[in-house]
Amino acid sequence: MNKRDESLSEGEGPRVSSLSIFTLIDALGWKFLEGQEFLSDLLPYRRPIKTVLGFSSGAIPTILTGLPPAEHGHWNLYYYDPKGSPFRWLRRFGFLPESIMNQRVTRKLMKEMGRRLLGLGRNFDCCVSPRLLPYFNWVEKRNIYEQYGISGAPSIFDQLSAEGIPYRTYSYHEWTDKEILQRAREDVRRGAASFFFVYLSEMDMLLHNQWANPRPAEERLAWYADQLRELFQTAWQRDPDAVVAVFSDHGMTPVEHHFDLAAEVDRLGFKMPGDYLAVYDSTMGRFWFFSDLCRTQVIEHLGSLECGRWLSTEEQQQLGIFFSDGRYGEAIFLLHPGWIVSKSNFNGPRWMPTGMHGYHPDDPYSDAVFLSNRPAAVPVRTLADVYQCMRVACKLHSNRVPKPREPVKADDTE
Repeated sequence: MNKRDESLSEGEGPRVSSLSIFTLIDALGWKFLEGQEFLSDLLPYRRPIKTVLGFSSGAIPTILTGLPPAEHGHWNLYYYDPKGSPFRWLRRFGFLPESIMNQRVTRKLMKEMGRRLLGLGRNFDCCVSPRLLPYFNWVEKRNIYEQYGISGAPSIFDQLSAEGIPYRTYSYHEWTDKEILQRAREDVRRGAASFFFVYLSEMDMLLHNQWANPRPAEERLAWYADQLRELFQTAWQRDPDAVVAVFSDHGMTPVEHHFDLAAEVDRLGFKMPGDYLAVYDSTMGRFWFFSDLCRTQVIEHLGSLECGRWLSTEEQQQLGIFFSDGRYGEAIFLLHPGWIVSKSNFNGPRWMPTGMHGYHPDDPYSDAVFLSNRPAAVPVRTLADVYQCMRVACKLHSNRVPKPREPVKADDTE
């Protein structure tokens, strides 16, 4: 490494390179990385960074736009939108019993219909009962790793396109991690672009399933190190001043307690969708209320539990997840770190992870990482700062570019 680069202090601004590789390893947390020599000789600039509250569906768009979820519009996958729901026609079938509406075949049919006919994208899944689908919409309709992929703000890829800078992106949408690294190395070797965004997703599931026995994840990390070392060396053969960085979207917290949040609410005797709606994620419940009695009793009862707490409006604003129309939840109940919703909408009861993410960003296990071969051009403290590093590396000039917008409307009158 150039001695001048080593001597730069944070925020000074290193030389801008004509080649840069930014590699996102899903769920690679600072706590997991501590004490490990993961590419420390190549990436000596290392620090933890704060994630956003929630999951990758909100965290990665923040990396790609430099904005909080409240500004780029992506947080959780389902949002309340009874007027704009692609499934609003399903209300005509409300007379059918739940045994027909909410079964494996019906859910699969809705999934395929959403993906192939309704424009919800290849990742859409029917995670709530089809009876409730008419009240919801799906935020990730496009591939967020492509131009115009994020609905509410321009991403780094929109800006690269606008300024005519050649780039390549790689993600699970097309390939496995092994295939991604092979393709990226070949593309770098032949000079296919000047900016490369490499997303490696398979560590996430390993850490979910193996947190209590981390050896498989450690072996995968060692494999990543070998593969990335080859990729980076290929880049430096082409450009000795190439900027390379490895970062993540969040960490992973050890699971200690399970709690059936949906069953706890069901015991109060209220019904969906007449009295309320709820979407249960692995670490939170998001609620919309249509009955004052229901609202009062659910808030009072869950507020008395030891497993979690309600997020105030002020805290949601501070965390960058407050939406004035309540599209992602009129009220949000967040579990404490280490607790998990035992029967969420996104995972069945048979899934018993030993690691989970999606907690408050103050949880130290939730910290993501940023590793680089040179000091960052700006102080890197949060996910949004990674975006600024990419902008500098790409020599981007304008901070915003025009792009088609898809306003997300929520209406709670129906």
